[in-house]
Amino acid sequence: MPLPQSHPALVVRSRRIPDPGDLVSLIPAGAEAPVSWLRDGDGFVGWGTAAAIQTHGTARFADAEQWWRSIVRDAVVRTEVDLPGSGLIAVGSFAFAAASAAGGVLHVPEVVVGRRNDVAWITTISTAAELPGAPRLQAGRCPAAPDVSAVGSGALTDAEWTAAVGSAVDRIQSGALDKVVMARDVVVRSASEIDPRYLLRNLSDSYPNTWTYSVDGLIGATPEMLLRRQKGLVTSRVLAGTIRRTGDDEHDLALAASLARSSKDLEEHEYAVRSVADALSPHCSSMNVPESPFVLHLPNVMHLATDVAGVLHEDVSSLTLAASLHPSAAVCGTPTLAARDLIAELERMDRGRYAGPVGWLDAAGDGEWGIALRCGALETPHRIRLFAGCGIVAGSQPESELRESDAKLVPMRQALGCGAS
Repeated sequence: MPLPQSHPALVVRSRRIPDPGDLVSLIPAGAEAPVSWLRDGDGFVGWGTAAAIQTHGTARFADAEQWWRSIVRDAVVRTEVDLPGSGLIAVGSFAFAAASAAGGVLHVPEVVVGRRNDVAWITTISTAAELPGAPRLQAGRCPAAPDVSAVGSGALTDAEWTAAVGSAVDRIQSGALDKVVMARDVVVRSASEIDPRYLLRNLSDSYPNTWTYSVDGLIGATPEMLLRRQKGLVTSRVLAGTIRRTGDDEHDLALAASLARSSKDLEEHEYAVRSVADALSPHCSSMNVPESPFVLHLPNVMHLATDVAGVLHEDVSSLTLAASLHPSAAVCGTPTLAARDLIAELERMDRGRYAGPVGWLDAAGDGEWGIALRCGALETPHRIRLFAGCGIVAGSQPESELRESDAKLVPMRQALGCGAS
């Protein structure tokens, strides 16, 4: 059902607290609207709903931005902590496509517990006239694993998706476009309810160098920072070009070297970097775009990666910057419009908020937004839809892309306890 479009003025208080230990364990069992943004054990978790909005269509980002400005304007904020994620914040995620029924969500939790740079805090947010008191924090029991009963194809079977990739390669080779990102979905059903805390625990433990997130039923661990805005600086990590790890360190080093030399992967990566740099440049007085990528090693895959940085020359929020970057070539393709149309034709599914921006922003407009990758959307307490996508260029081989997509599904399949495909 739609989230409320307006809300009374919020009263916010952030207090410094002793280190509470593992943050995921603090989310109460059955908590309403659990949220998470964690990397290497730091970041924040939260729960409850102090305010929220759901937006739709091409204006989903702008409408959320306007609503957030009104929330910030009317809020009363008292904070003992001046760190990213403290004070008044909203977490959000937005659909990949404007036509998607998933739309966009900005959510202000009632309670946020965070840690950064060895400083921990608790933020309480309410509509009460007085500053709210802090709830008692208590680590809960380890949540139960889901009882996975079935894992099946989503919109397309493996054979159908491989054929669709082949069609995409044909279009690229004909000159219709340079690159397109083809995604697929897998549906997992559980006899027991799927506890978001169980997924967050497994993802944050197994993939500590990614950003583990939870927003409105979208749960995942993304390796790709779409952008970070902090005190006038904006940075973006671009990932495109992937190879699966084998578990043999010596062999993986050889694979990393081959990835760094792969003309197919370097071409895919170049398109993604160029799209991010072109989107950020109107907002920046200066930019740094490295000439060559590095290889980012994750537990299950390796990616070609480039960190783009810029100095902002205007007061534009992290959410507005995320909107200007979306969709990048890393999740859509080049040229954007041609790739978007081909995705709609060949994927035969609604991506929902997969491959859209996911993250948070504060009252100053600073924040962090990733791309919603390596994720699943909880459609019911017993059903979750997992997603993975691959960048397709002229040299792509459909069977290889299917294997790459399987590798990208591994984090969520393992988090659910149903293993690799």
